[in-house]
Amino acid sequence: MKQADQYSSDFHDELLIVRHSGEIPEVALHGALFFLSSDPEGPGLTLSPAEILELKKMAVERYREIIKRDLNPENRDKGIYRGLARCIVNWQRMEAFCLKEDFTVAPLRKETADRLISFINKETADVLRKIRSSSVNCARVDLEKFAKNLGLEPEDLPGGWPELCPCKCLMTSKPGGF
Repeated sequence: MKQADQYSSDFHDELLIVRHSGEIPEVALHGALFFLSSDPEGPGLTLSPAEILELKKMAVERYREIIKRDLNPENRDKGIYRGLARCIVNWQRMEAFCLKEDFTVAPLRKETADRLISFINKETADVLRKIRSSSVNCARVDLEKFAKNLGLEPEDLPGGWPELCPCKCLMTSKPGGF
């Protein structure tokens, strides 16, 4: 295989790894950057700014996918579901990463706000109809702060949302959060 073909293959393999990484895409990104350019076992590539940007965009896409997963009501009873508490944490991580990399979060914020409203609509309807108990696993204050960070006010959320939140919760607001 030609050296250019191997370069392309190694780079595209790492793009896929970052895109389909686990719960912390930024860790996968840094692993890929190290492997591709500095790891003695890696290919020793010199990545262009465009290639580095492409890898970073894959990390954002993975964050987006994780957040989307946890705001999909169809996932509530599946093993992949982590809940709103984890969604909030992943949003914070993605937002911090985007700010650090000077990526705009506005489209992601709007998309996530719409998904949050849809999720709460479905959750409220199911709980009121006694189809299920609430799957919301974060404190009311955390959900309210998350909504505000997404550009929503409490009155923008579907009626009855506070009752979805548990009275006692392991996750609580932290100083400096949101």
